[in-house]
Amino acid sequence: MQKARIKLASTDIGKINNVCESIKDIAEKTGVDIRGPIPLPTKKLRVTTRKSPDGEGTETWERYEMRVHKRLIDLGIDERALRLVMRVPIPDGLNIEIEILDV
Repeated sequence: MQKARIKLASTDIGKINNVCESIKDIAEKTGVDIRGPIPLPTKKLRVTTRKSPDGEGTETWERYEMRVHKRLIDLGIDERALRLVMRVPIPDGLNIEIEILDV
């Protein structure tokens, strides 16, 4: 049996949750087996810089952080379900990968 592995990644958790809900709805309507969404570890990208450009004065720092949230969904392959998943609207800033696996 084959299955599709869908990987979602974004800095906005709301976008990921909306796409996951629409994929779950498609799986329920078509009766396809679904596993997930499985939350993967969040990647935290941190940058620390000095506030003062010349180094004089107090040592004050600015800390910036960007979080990349990830989800993994395994979906049993049905031609109709896969077509519906491909038509799900993907918002800007959301990366999606669909991979076909043999089990």
